[in-house]
Amino acid sequence: MDALFPLGTAHYLAGGLIIGLGVALLFLSTGLIGGMSTVFTSTWSFVSRLPFFSQARFVDSRVWRLVYAAGLILGAAIWWLAAGQDSGYRVSIPWWQLAVGGFVAGFGARMSNGCTSGHGICGMGSLQAPSMLAVLTFLATAMITARLVLMVGGR
Repeated sequence: MDALFPLGTAHYLAGGLIIGLGVALLFLSTGLIGGMSTVFTSTWSFVSRLPFFSQARFVDSRVWRLVYAAGLILGAAIWWLAAGQDSGYRVSIPWWQLAVGGFVAGFGARMSNGCTSGHGICGMGSLQAPSMLAVLTFLATAMITARLVLMVGGR
């Protein structure tokens, strides 16, 4: 287990519980579902008048979604400042690979009508069958991709 999680697992458990509680609190207090993939699209509704971005589902939810996204960014910034720069977490992946990964993930989120966190946390939490199928698809694709990367000489 130490080889897979050299820094332990407690912080993963704590993070999962905090995310779950946050999403549950958002839903219980407002009835809103806290997925993140619509933030990008709803934000475009501020500047674009194209019919797709002008849909009521984007225009009506854009303000709370921006506040929600800002809260996630602020929470990460507070953690980073509290943990200090020597927190043990480093990204050693080149920026262009992160950009390609972000593009692929964003494209997949649009195709699956939600992101991994939205389906995994919100959708499965409310026992939605499409979200359960989406998460199974995400996991299978990730396992196959990781295996292929290892086969071609990746890390």
